[in-house]
Amino acid sequence: MDSLIPFTTSGSLVDCVDRKMLVILRDGRKLHGVLRSYDQFANLVLEDTVERIYHGNEFAEAWHGIFLIRGENVVLLGEIDLDREDDVPLVQVEYESIEERHRIEAATKKEHEEAKSQILYEQKGFCKEGGEGDGY
Repeated sequence: MDSLIPFTTSGSLVDCVDRKMLVILRDGRKLHGVLRSYDQFANLVLEDTVERIYHGNEFAEAWHGIFLIRGENVVLLGEIDLDREDDVPLVQVEYESIEERHRIEAATKKEHEEAKSQILYEQKGFCKEGGEGDGY
């Protein structure tokens, strides 16, 4: 009977070990790699890790190899379907060819989020991101 109760902790990752995973971090980075290990805090060890950046219908990869990720930085973790991975209509290009465009896009997005945060703070009384009372 106990085996029918779904895991609600990091124990649910047991089926993901040795599978190719996508990990999205709090800072927006997107990592693809094989999950090799994890612990009770959802700290992850990825092998054969690449960081992907996207711009329009193009993407590029930067090789990182073994990657240790602190669990509190994980926003999303999902298994990559190897049968459908190549069906994605994106074109792979050299990292250097879109790195600058990606950096500019990220900076623009950050400025927009800061402006939005300022408006919410001034007009609606919301606390600023990373401000007092925002820790956990």
